[in-house]
Amino acid sequence: MMRFHVVSLPHTQTTVAYGACAYTEKVRKFCRMMCSIGHEVYLYAGDENEAPCDEHLSCISEDERAAAVGNDHYCHAPFDGRLPHWQNFNARVIEAMRKRIRPRDFICIIGGISNQPIAEAFPNNMTVEFGIGYAGTFSKYRVFESYAWMHVIYGAQTGNAFACDGAWYDVVIPGYLERERFPFQPQKDGYHLFMGRLVERKGYQVAAEVCRAAHKPLKICGQGAPPPYGEYLGVVGPELRGELMANASAFWCPTIYVEPFANVHVEAMACGTPIICTDWGVFTETVKQGETGFRCRTFQEFLDAVEDVKKLDPWRIRKYALDNFSLEAIAPRYDQYFRRLLDLWGDGWYARTH
Repeated sequence: MMRFHVVSLPHTQTTVAYGACAYTEKVRKFCRMMCSIGHEVYLYAGDENEAPCDEHLSCISEDERAAAVGNDHYCHAPFDGRLPHWQNFNARVIEAMRKRIRPRDFICIIGGISNQPIAEAFPNNMTVEFGIGYAGTFSKYRVFESYAWMHVIYGAQTGNAFACDGAWYDVVIPGYLERERFPFQPQKDGYHLFMGRLVERKGYQVAAEVCRAAHKPLKICGQGAPPPYGEYLGVVGPELRGELMANASAFWCPTIYVEPFANVHVEAMACGTPIICTDWGVFTETVKQGETGFRCRTFQEFLDAVEDVKKLDPWRIRKYALDNFSLEAIAPRYDQYFRRLLDLWGDGWYARTH
């Protein structure tokens, strides 16, 4: 059995109701995975919690959390360790953790450099950034969400592509999903779906332009101002989220930047729904061209994809998603990674495990 001290964010609660925050969802599901395979988990978070754990430590009150978020949506709250609520949260985490931590326990953070004071308070324990889809990373032990993002970070941190070296104890483990939350529906309703932040770099306008040209109905969900084409549904809850994904003929992820992961696209595939996306970032690793969706680079390729998604097999798409991104598929990969780190207390890189 291993022991994990998992730190959440000060501007969310570790409940399904805060599922629009990919990092909070990662915390909640990570706790579930580690508990399911027999490890001990201590969770440092807000007042409300639905994540399985051996002990839940509230390190920020709901009043403090709500005041910090203000009138904005919690997904827009900044990751900034200089802000008072971050500083207070980190200090309380350190205080609570100091009473519980033991040698060889793992500290697992999701806030990057905003949580760095926690790592510095316990230099004799390994701090692992266990789901990096952000830029501000510092730890010696890092789990990236995709190889694409790992290499982006390597290049950015060195400033010279030819000066990039790999790190033995970095690893890539993709995002993960709870299969019961994403129903399978082989018969689709004919509409296309975009779900995510309504910012230009997420590419929602590409989905709108292509669907309009192809005379396909488009449903749009997320925070922000919707485009002129499509039915805007606002921010949807977890039940409607799965229902919309399951009944869509295609799910759009035309992200313009290099996408670190985008949980929504593997969730849609778990519903048997094909993906239409750009041809870079995580999608080159997760979307099998012509099998689970289409990666596109021109307007015509997007138009072709709108027609060609009809030819794809929803059963095959769902099986692929569950085989590769369900909690049951991902938990052993995390277990293997942390056992690799445990070897550093012995022979390290030279350890022979069989």
